[in-house]
Amino acid sequence: MSWRELPIGGMVVEPGNSIARKTGDWRVFRPVINQDVCTRCLICWMYCPDGVIKLVDTPYRTSKGRVWSFTLEIDYDYCKGCGICAEECPVDAISMVEEVK
Repeated sequence: MSWRELPIGGMVVEPGNSIARKTGDWRVFRPVINQDVCTRCLICWMYCPDGVIKLVDTPYRTSKGRVWSFTLEIDYDYCKGCGICAEECPVDAISMVEEVK
């Protein structure tokens, strides 16, 4: 779609169309969650402006034996690599690594 085809004011006239427009392909850095360090506080989930951090019903056992009932995953199809999740993580469980295509 070109800019000339956009409706006046850039209004979204088709609900749910963001699913069809993947926005993560121009990212320079990507967040990576260290599941062993993550405390599942969900601060990253709350602060993510794009809602790409997902709670997955997959149990995770850390290297020290702690068992979590869910795992956090990032949907890289829509993550823009802003780094807010890494900045807000109180235990530094999220690091930003260079995107490799």
